[in-house]
Amino acid sequence: MIKLVAIDIDGTLLNDRHEITPEVHLAIHKAKAKGVKIVLCTGRPITGVQQYLSDLELKREGDYVITFNGAMVQDTFTKEVISHLTLDHANIMDIYEMSHELGLHMHFNDMNNLYTPNRDIGKYTVYESYLTNTPLFYTPMDEISKDIMVSKAMFIDEEEVLAPAIAKIPTSFGEKYNLVRSSPFFLEILNPEASKGNAVHNLAQKLGIEQSEVMCIGDQENDSTMIEYAGVGVAMENAIDKIKAMADFITLSNEESGVAHAINKYVLEG
Repeated sequence: MIKLVAIDIDGTLLNDRHEITPEVHLAIHKAKAKGVKIVLCTGRPITGVQQYLSDLELKREGDYVITFNGAMVQDTFTKEVISHLTLDHANIMDIYEMSHELGLHMHFNDMNNLYTPNRDIGKYTVYESYLTNTPLFYTPMDEISKDIMVSKAMFIDEEEVLAPAIAKIPTSFGEKYNLVRSSPFFLEILNPEASKGNAVHNLAQKLGIEQSEVMCIGDQENDSTMIEYAGVGVAMENAIDKIKAMADFITLSNEESGVAHAINKYVLEG
């Protein structure tokens, strides 16, 4: 019996117009009514999930959300931060130097804002700010507070620029951080302990829910750890091949209300 469903947002919960379809909304409502925990689990910052938490009525007592690709787990009712795995000022300086060496744009988030040290602000930084409703600030590195707590950093560029640059990242850099590709133009850089899989695992333990009672649904590389952890790992039809290969079930696409199809199969009919 599934007791917790962790759902990625972009390319999974949402269709290509960034909408929750009526079918997905209804399936989630029915699962909640059955007592199942519905947890949005996303690379987005907390500012970028508020609309969907409200739309799905996921701000009630006992509701949780996982943001920043697993770096933060929060009680959406009390606003209590259950865990927050961050990067510090020295980490951000290190990441900035690597972006400079690779010739990539970069930005990073604290709890509420998005910052870039790039005077020529990359278009995907602007896109991220717009998509997640997060205020964007151009901030030179020498103006960054020494006390800053960064939830995640990102290298962002066109796929034909980003992909070959990623191949040049030294092994030593990859060992210091958790590096995950969340889209063709985003490489996310996190605290080494931060991942969607770890966050779902720790939340399930807190709630007394067994691994076999967890279903996770996603589509991109940054969903791999939670798909691997889940008792039932579900890949969207529009997922990358890596996610499909590790999933227990491939549901319909995000354009075909695939989340609803998976919930109906494993939660409402199971």
